[in-house]
Amino acid sequence: MPQQPATNQANDLFLWRLVLNNVPLVLFLALAVAGMMALYIFLSPQATSPVQAAHSSPDMHTALAAPIMKPMASRLVAQRFAQSPPPMRIGIIAGHLNNDPGAVCADGLTEVQVNLDITLRVAEQLRAEGVRVMVLGEFDPRLAGYTADALISIHADSCVYYNDEATGYKISPSPYTDSTTLYDCLVAGYEAATNLPFHANTITPHMTDYHAFREIGLGTPAVIIETGFMNLDRELLTTNANIPAAGIADGLFCFLRDSS
Repeated sequence: MPQQPATNQANDLFLWRLVLNNVPLVLFLALAVAGMMALYIFLSPQATSPVQAAHSSPDMHTALAAPIMKPMASRLVAQRFAQSPPPMRIGIIAGHLNNDPGAVCADGLTEVQVNLDITLRVAEQLRAEGVRVMVLGEFDPRLAGYTADALISIHADSCVYYNDEATGYKISPSPYTDSTTLYDCLVAGYEAATNLPFHANTITPHMTDYHAFREIGLGTPAVIIETGFMNLDRELLTTNANIPAAGIADGLFCFLRDSS
């Protein structure tokens, strides 16, 4: 027991030495505590009672939302734009292409030559207006189940002279898909461009039940056109082939406008 006061003195001396040796640390801690308390007092809401304190302390959702919300006029904001329609697609069969020459004239002019020339002219006019065009052969394997906005098969009539009435064009629509609008537009466009008469009495079953009508996908409007007779209408179909091509293109543009 007589040694206890000496022990206490030793402990006190140790504590003082510890404090004196760490004065910078002690000052730092004291200043840090004082700064934290001052910051807390400065940022704390003023409240004189527990009820006021409760009302002045926002919950988590209010605290998170308040800084980013501001009054806005109540109105609808259009953020979606109408999508552009997909490119229109037209299939054009150049009659007899990659199969046979078709009708042949005495001087060697073949129907397939006439058909292909007009087909390429039509395709050029359509593409110039942004229409996607696929040129197809007569029995093209791509016809199986083919779908597009429309399909047209371009042919010409015989080179034989029958009589002075063997002039004019004819068009036959598909009986498998409603092709009325396509048919009406092509009749109007072609007749206006060429001034040829409609030669209805020479439309054959090969036109009304044209093989491609049965091969393409249901829902694709389709027609077959014979642009004129290669005898009496020859100059129009060859030298002035741009005229029948424009008539066909006008008819197709009419159909695309009316069906869109």
